[in-house]
Amino acid sequence: MKKLDSQRRRYPLRPTLYYCFLWLILLLPIPGKTQSLTMLRAEGGKTVDANGKEIVLRGFNVGGWLLQESYILKTDTLDSQARIRAGLLRTMPEKELEDFYAQYRAKFVTKADIDFVAAQGFNCVRLPFHYDLFLTREQRRARNLASRSPRNVAAYVQTLSQWYDQNQLFTDAKNLDGFRLIDDVLSWCAANKMYVILDLHAAPGGQGFDRNINDNFVPLDLWKRKDAKGRLIYQDITVRLWEKLAARYQKDPRVAMYDFINEPHKVNADNGLSNDNAEINVLYSRLINAVRGQGDKHLLLLEGNGYGNEYTNLTPDKLQIQDRSNLVYNAHRYWCPNDPAAADSNPNQINLLANLAAFRTKWQVPVWVGETGENSNEWFAGAVQGLNNQGIGWCHWNLKRVEGVTSLLRVRHYGSILTPEGRAALLRNVEFKQCIPNRDVIAALTGPATARTPFAPLSIPGTIHATDYDMGRNGIAYHDSYAERIDYRKEAPTNNGSVYRNDGIDIQMNTDKPSNGFAVGDMAAGEWINYTVTVAKAGAYTLQARVKNDSATPARLLVKLDDAPIGSLTVNQTQAAAPWVTVAVPMATLPAGRHTLTLYVEQPGASLSWLQFNSTTPTTQGGQ
Repeated sequence: MKKLDSQRRRYPLRPTLYYCFLWLILLLPIPGKTQSLTMLRAEGGKTVDANGKEIVLRGFNVGGWLLQESYILKTDTLDSQARIRAGLLRTMPEKELEDFYAQYRAKFVTKADIDFVAAQGFNCVRLPFHYDLFLTREQRRARNLASRSPRNVAAYVQTLSQWYDQNQLFTDAKNLDGFRLIDDVLSWCAANKMYVILDLHAAPGGQGFDRNINDNFVPLDLWKRKDAKGRLIYQDITVRLWEKLAARYQKDPRVAMYDFINEPHKVNADNGLSNDNAEINVLYSRLINAVRGQGDKHLLLLEGNGYGNEYTNLTPDKLQIQDRSNLVYNAHRYWCPNDPAAADSNPNQINLLANLAAFRTKWQVPVWVGETGENSNEWFAGAVQGLNNQGIGWCHWNLKRVEGVTSLLRVRHYGSILTPEGRAALLRNVEFKQCIPNRDVIAALTGPATARTPFAPLSIPGTIHATDYDMGRNGIAYHDSYAERIDYRKEAPTNNGSVYRNDGIDIQMNTDKPSNGFAVGDMAAGEWINYTVTVAKAGAYTLQARVKNDSATPARLLVKLDDAPIGSLTVNQTQAAAPWVTVAVPMATLPAGRHTLTLYVEQPGASLSWLQFNSTTPTTQGGQ
């Protein structure tokens, strides 16, 4: 997964009642999941099961678990798992380090997490893992030493070469963490009739520059590093690892695909390699031949250069293989248009929808989006709609993220991983029962494109928090001028505060009391927000609003009920010492029943914490 600069905040827990309801859902049988899993295969551009039925894989990545990516844990300055481990080793012995990681792996993803994913209707899990999980604890000690200083890398490579020659790598399947953890996930997923994609996310040596992704010591060492015998030893080790995986899982129908290497990137002439993916071709050809040589017929997922998307010299006709069956081509879709007509001039660059479909048609191979996400709900909904319309499967990134609004589950802030208190809090907070479901993300990924549903039950009389607007797409639940990121070069967040919700609506932290801790701000003229409300009893109500305005120009907000204006709020500049004021406005009689309340921005400048509807009716407008 490509690293993002993360600026997140703290979040309150959802009400206990919600969790009770959630657990009830998990205990219910899952519709449409009664048939047993069978081996998948490619049939032209489709993926089908043993009965010839098309299976479109839609699911979630469980990144940050078997390979820690710093931004997922909000340890960005440490930049990679190896640097996190090196930091921890400055304050603890290796046994304590290994014990901590054993606890982390036991808690971050469990059967409860997989059950929850299944309950949302997804049918697969992509499992990103680090090759070091297939080393023994003693072998990982050598890798830890290499992480402490570049001077130790050469010695580590020679040690790996010796283990390789002496057949001491990946041999103790019963006791190696990697095999045990894969077996756990396969069991959990099979209980929910879900497939698993095995993803070598951090390959030996590192497949690119970004060590957050591949945890490398030296960039591109997978493609360049030779041992004392002149061998590309990291590639030899990668082939052996997949041989061991194939030997163990070759007849296992729970495994949908082998994803050989995640996101090769910057494998080009600028970095002393070829400009036509020649090195990637050689390794992929070796891997395919090695797996097929064992009689393994699993689907094999190939990832192109440039973070998994570019396939020059990697098309089926170019690979140096005898068996071209059951190949699947991958795309990772981030920060790009969802317009089905948008196309890249390079037909081998396939992250755009048109190129994906055209590549599938030309080469008669299935295509699959192994990663997509890290955007707004508006973008998610558009991406899902576009991919579903083409019959292309996808896997959202990611299941969990500390203070993350784009993930399926949100992990609360825990402090620093480098302190005992922080580690204890992290181990507690990553547990499923402590995580907060991002219901708006789930709705964007699973709901109809035109759906608008309440985010929270809202009643009149009562208080309506500005951030509890309806769930749905831009133009349906709300209108915001910048609601999705479709250019990877434009890094401005779609939600300026990047907290609480994941829409185009700009939300900031709010310490004003009383509030829910958040407020809507940066409202441009012409923007609007919808709320589904229930008016308990017809009658006259007073509208009060908790607002502020940092500018000298008055702001004006119009409140409508079912498109009929019911009140207008003028917000003059407020004082820095006490920025929030309560403004009251008399209104006409409101009818009973279920209605759409709309907040419309006539003049920009205001921030809104809440609206409150009371039965008394003041005759003047003022502030306090």
